[in-house]
This record gives sequence, C-alpha cells and structure tokens, in this order.
Amino acid sequence: MARRTKEDAAITREQLLDAAETVFRQRGVARSSLAEVAAAAGVTRGAVYWHFRDKADLCAAMCERALLPLEMSLRDAGAADHDDPLQVLRELALAALTRLATDPRSQAVFEVMLHESAESVEMAAIAERKQRERRQCLLHVERVVRQAVACGQLPEDTDASLAARALHAYIGGIMQDWVLDPAAYDLAASAAGLVDAIVAGLRAAPPRVRGAHPLTSGVTALRAERDAVGKG
Repeated sequence: MARRTKEDAAITREQLLDAAETVFRQRGVARSSLAEVAAAAGVTRGAVYWHFRDKADLCAAMCERALLPLEMSLRDAGAADHDDPLQVLRELALAALTRLATDPRSQAVFEVMLHESAESVEMAAIAERKQRERRQCLLHVERVVRQAVACGQLPEDTDASLAARALHAYIGGIMQDWVLDPAAYDLAASAAGLVDAIVAGLRAAPPRVRGAHPLTSGVTALRAERDAVGKG
C-alpha cells in the first residue's frame, strides 16, 4: 500500500507539472493561480500544496524538469577530459538546439521564461536560479574550451572565458529567436549548420587575450583550474 501511495504521489506531481506548463504558457505565471493549475490537472488545490510550497516552487520544478537533462550534460562535459574538446562543444550545442526543436516540453518552458516579466515574485526566484545556472554553464563550457587550447585545437592566447561567453550567447540567442517565431525556419534541420558556423568561427578566429605572455597558455590555465578545483 505504501509503495502504491508513493507511485500515486509521483503521478500526481507529474500531472501538476504538465498542467503548469499548459496554464503558465497560456496565461503567464503572474496571471495564473494554483487553483487553475489544480483544475487543469484534475486534482484539488490541497494536492498542489502537498507537492509544492507555492507558485514559485511549482514554476521552478517545471523549469527543472525540462532543463535538467541539458544541465547534466554540461556538468558531465565540464568534469571530464576530452580527446576532441571542440567536437564535444559542437555536440552539446547541437543537442541543446535539437532538444528545443523537437521537445514540446522544452518549448513550453522556454516560452514561459522568455515572455514572463522578471518583476513578478515567482519569476524573480526563477531569474535568480537562471543566473546561477548561467554561471555554472559558462564555467563548464570554459573548461572544455581550455582543453581545446591545451591540446592545440585553439591558439595558446585564446581568451577561454570570452570564447565560452560567445558560444553561450550565440546558442542562447538562436533559442530565443526561434521560440519567438518557430515558423520562421526548421530549427531541427538547421541546427547542425548553425552550430558548425560558430565552431568554425571559433577555430578560425577565437577571441584572444590582450597582451598575453606566451607562457600564459591553455595548458597553464587548465593546470591552474585543476589546482583550484582540488583545493576546493
């Protein structure tokens, strides 16, 4: 009986998250109520509070469910050593665009996050979480870029931090642009070409560290980062 109750609770939670995606996408987070989400899920309002503290908590869980696979891929990539770092970056970027293009859940969440005002109480909490995730994402991508420098795929004076930000801004910009007008083009079919463009640009002309000394190489930077991680 206890196991069945646990399974039922998990099912109800998923129903609430599904309903939140629909309601928040149609009405916006600030203009929606937990009662509306409960009604869309076919459960009582009390069931919502059993699983979530408030609307902000529900919205955060909805975003996490859609974005967690990408976050985990980035984290794993940043933690590993790679023989072909630039190919890893290509695969990560391609996976992000393809997932958005083919996964209705990701589309719904991106649309909610894009259109909702960060001034609302609920979205202020989500915005703070997005900032934390953005910083972590940049760190993971930068580490892979540093590996590309260390193995000679990029010049020794490549500004790894700026390169990571350029990649993040480029892919993020594509995602936002497509969510605003998904009928403009087939993102799934165009994803590889769009990603190859930024990777080729990075290979041909990466951002450089101004006045960098030859000893300030990717190898040195990567070793320093590893030492810092070990001390942490």
